Amino acid sequence: MGKFEIKIAKNGQHFFNLKAGNGQIILTSEMYTTKAACDNGIESVKKNAPEDARYERKQGASGKHHFNLKAGNHQVIGSSQMYADEGGMDNGIESVKKNAPDAEIEVIA
Repeated sequence: MGKFEIKIAKNGQHFFNLKAGNGQIILTSEMYTTKAACDNGIESVKKNAPEDARYERKQGASGKHHFNLKAGNHQVIGSSQMYADEGGMDNGIESVKKNAPDAEIEVIA
């Protein structure tokens, strides 16, 4: 089962990682100025993750693939790591779809 880990960056801002059941990070958020805003970001990921149309699939200059998960207002709410190929990216998207909706939330001090 997946989980969201909320962390505080060195600059004091909050962010989260969505981890798959195997502990691998499958989605990372933007920075938030408050924990409440970070919590809202997690709720937005849970809501939007199942919808394929919310995923923006991209290929970088290096040829590697990655994706962004966007909210209904088209704002990026999470970004993936880089994948060697399109198949890996697609597997990452499926993992977010599977893990995000029911993932528990853990605050890492």
